[in-house]
Amino acid sequence: QVQLVESGGGLVQAGGSLRLSCAASVSIFRINAMGWYRQAPGKQRELVANITSGGSPNYADSVKGRFTISRDNGKNTVYLQMNSLEPEDTAVYYCNLPYTIYGRTSQYWGQGTQVTVSS
Repeated sequence: QVQLVESGGGLVQAGGSLRLSCAASVSIFRINAMGWYRQAPGKQRELVANITSGGSPNYADSVKGRFTISRDNGKNTVYLQMNSLEPEDTAVYYCNLPYTIYGRTSQYWGQGTQVTVSS
């Protein structure tokens, strides 16, 4: 069974930093587009960043230059380093893993971790 465990959220002042971690219960070595989404109150869930199996990142325009996504295949973990945080970054952050079993790809989600940025 695929499980994702997130950690690292919290409360931080504007301009501060946080690092999110997402540990998967399965090997992520061949997983493409594993990443992070976020959902602010009253808004739709949106992509923050994802990373290919080869390590190439993709970022939402709103976080480019401030956030960095990385992966450690040996630990089956994806990280999101968030710097220069802004109040607009306040949201619940979800780890996402597209996982294929018997030829069918399903989207798996973590439980979410709250990030709150105060002004």
